[in-house]
Amino acid sequence: MTRQPASTLRSRYVEQVASDLEKNHRRQQELEEAIRVLKQEEALLVDILSLAERYEGFSDPSRLPEQTQDEPVAAQARPAAHATKADAKENSRRPLLGDLLADLLGHHDEPCPAKELREELMATYPKRNPTPQVVRNTLESLVAKGRVRRHKQERTVLYTLVTPGVTD
Repeated sequence: MTRQPASTLRSRYVEQVASDLEKNHRRQQELEEAIRVLKQEEALLVDILSLAERYEGFSDPSRLPEQTQDEPVAAQARPAAHATKADAKENSRRPLLGDLLADLLGHHDEPCPAKELREELMATYPKRNPTPQVVRNTLESLVAKGRVRRHKQERTVLYTLVTPGVTD
């Protein structure tokens, strides 16, 4: 069995470590870029969620939120355009879904699941028919804003309204 000189073995280790460090550095750069992209995507999704919450009941999808009520709309060429514009005007005055859910939560003494809140919302406001996911997302948005508190019981998530000035 032949032994390699210590200097040759040491130089191989040095080369291997240098190579590993370079790979590690490249991987860190890739991950930093991925994190940057994910943060941009998160910001975009938060903006979309916020807009969806604000314009959830907007009945005429051809209208853009930045249009005023007096601007012409491409959909007006249709026979029902007048009714659609009236519906959009009415819907733009409706309270936000988050405000309605917070109001409903304020009438509960016990934590309430999202499903029950959605059913109560649809019974109280028959023209509002958000999907279960929209209700959950809106409640989570209220949790993030500190207006609602989330409670977990086994696999069930319950919500309560945060009362200003009251601490647990």
